[in-house]
Amino acid sequence: MKTSIYVVLFLLSLSACNSQNKKSGNQHVGGPCEGCEAIYEYGTKNLTPIDTLPKYIESTPKLKITGIVYHKDGKTPAENIILYIYHTNREGIYEQLGNEQGWAKRHGYIRGWVKTGKDGRYTFYTFRPASYPDRSEPEHIHITVKEPDKNEYYIDDYCFDDDPLLTQSKRNRFPNRAGSGIVQPKPENEFFTIRRDLILGLNIPNYE
Repeated sequence: MKTSIYVVLFLLSLSACNSQNKKSGNQHVGGPCEGCEAIYEYGTKNLTPIDTLPKYIESTPKLKITGIVYHKDGKTPAENIILYIYHTNREGIYEQLGNEQGWAKRHGYIRGWVKTGKDGRYTFYTFRPASYPDRSEPEHIHITVKEPDKNEYYIDDYCFDDDPLLTQSKRNRFPNRAGSGIVQPKPENEFFTIRRDLILGLNIPNYE
């Protein structure tokens, strides 16, 4: 009898949650995402389509990561999309200053945020990270997305096509969330340019 009561209460709570989500206009997509809430840790920073990450000036090789965020049709630019990236330093460590709060204790302080305008464009200025000291993973840059009417979710990391640690077996396991994250940096003046357009909803679970 108690079990039946608990089941009924559980179902009622799910119904209430679904009703609340519909009222708020928020759709839960993307599945589990540990640490994705770090996308809200920009504090009082005024988000624009361009951001420069810490240590950009003194680090090499420098990167310009840029592209356009599109809606699911792959043609219409998406406005007011927040993107959050973070990565290791040149020693393969998520570097900290010692006063980190929240997810910065895990992600370090080499991180940045942008918010797209009407043209959907975004740009990060940063540098190429190193692989972990044990070389267990290829070099990568994490990225999280927040749309106005959906929860935050992760997409495929930026990985580098010329990285010897990026084996074919690792490539085959990528789900290509928002499109392929395998990039080819191209030399341009004092930095290497990475172009990656993002398609919202592409290969994202529960996306409509």
